[in-house]
Amino acid sequence: MLVQSANLVVALWTSGLSKAGAWYNVVFLGFAIVLAAAGLVWTGPNLAAALGIVSAILTLAIAVVIGLTIVSAGEISRQSITGAICIYLLLGVLFMFFYSAIALIGSGDFFAQGTDGTRSLRLYFSYVTLVTLGYGDYTAAGNLGRTLAIVEALIGQLYLVTVVALLVARVQARPKD
Repeated sequence: MLVQSANLVVALWTSGLSKAGAWYNVVFLGFAIVLAAAGLVWTGPNLAAALGIVSAILTLAIAVVIGLTIVSAGEISRQSITGAICIYLLLGVLFMFFYSAIALIGSGDFFAQGTDGTRSLRLYFSYVTLVTLGYGDYTAAGNLGRTLAIVEALIGQLYLVTVVALLVARVQARPKD
C-alpha cells in the first residue's frame, strides 16, 4: 500500500497535476504509512480485505492519473501508447484486489477448485481473465466472483479493441532531423 501511495504521488507530480511537496501529498503518504503499519500490527480477514479495497482505489487512481496525462498531452505518441498499456496492466491488478477482498470476506472458497488461492494465484486468474485466455484451471465459485470475471473480460477486450487500437492508429511519427 505504501508503494502504491508513493506511485500515485509520483504519477501526480510527473503529470503536472500536483507538486511533489504539496501538503495533501504529505498527508496522503502519512495516511498510507498509518494504514500499512495497521496491516502489520493487526491481522484478520476483514482488515486485510479493507486494505485490499484501499489498494484497489489507489490502483484505480494511478490509472486515472495516467489517463488524464494521456488526454492532456494533446498528441498521440509512443509514450501515450505506453501509458495506455500501463493502464491495461493496472486493470489486472485492480481486479486482483477485488478478487482478494471477495476471497477474504466470503464464507466459501473463492475458486471452484476448493481454495481461496494466494495473492499470486488471484493475480494469475485476473490476467488470464483480462486477456480472455480462459485456461479453465481456476474458475470463480460464487456469483459475485463470476460476475466480476465477466466484467473484467469485457473491459479487457473492449479496452484493447477501442482505446489501444485507436491510439496506435493515430500515433504520429516524429520527423527525422
